Amino acid sequence: MATPPATPASTRAWPLWPVPVVVALLPFVAAHLAYALSIDAGYVPACMPYLEGCTSISRAARYGLGNHLFRLVMLPSALLLALHWLAMRTLLRDMTGAAHAGRSLLLLAPLAGIALATYVAFLGTDGEVYRWLRQYGAQGYFASVYMAQLVFVHRYRQWPMHRTGVVRGMAGIGVAMLALGIGYTAAANFLPDPAAKDRWENLLEWHIGLLMTAWYLLQARVVRDARLGFSVRKLP
Repeated sequence: MATPPATPASTRAWPLWPVPVVVALLPFVAAHLAYALSIDAGYVPACMPYLEGCTSISRAARYGLGNHLFRLVMLPSALLLALHWLAMRTLLRDMTGAAHAGRSLLLLAPLAGIALATYVAFLGTDGEVYRWLRQYGAQGYFASVYMAQLVFVHRYRQWPMHRTGVVRGMAGIGVAMLALGIGYTAAANFLPDPAAKDRWENLLEWHIGLLMTAWYLLQARVVRDARLGFSVRKLP
């Protein structure tokens, strides 16, 4: 593996690989804690959401203390998400040596952050306009992150030292997310039974979130292999 350039004595380098780990785990932990708080308050039924689909992530974090906790965690996470994908643009450029590599992330990164922040900010509010903002905020978030993931995998494959197993894992997760997204759309538009429609939408939403978490953990491995970090200048 290539040795990274030496860091000047006047700076301290910090590894960047924990950032995708945090990006992965914050939404995962926030959603499950919000769900637990909502169960305790009686807002949603208790079940195994990955198997029974009794509630959605949005409904689990829509009311009471669970809503406050979810907002408190996820609004800063939206900013971290945008900064993370901007850093990944730098990583792809350095890996491939191509100045244009990952250039689309300059658009997708802020779009993902703004969409997530919009969804979180209006979660739990009433009104048609707010419902519209939540809906398209969530859709914009998933769409922009998914496209960013595709860009990342495509460019990572061009790195001579890429790990084939990691590429296959990330690509496999991407295919599974696409399949679940198509299933979600089919359930929303074609299931005649409202109860079955709601259940399948909930199930697929939880599983898409779980797959996204797994994808970021694989990305952390890529960033660690590349030894990407950020430096801060020491005070004299």
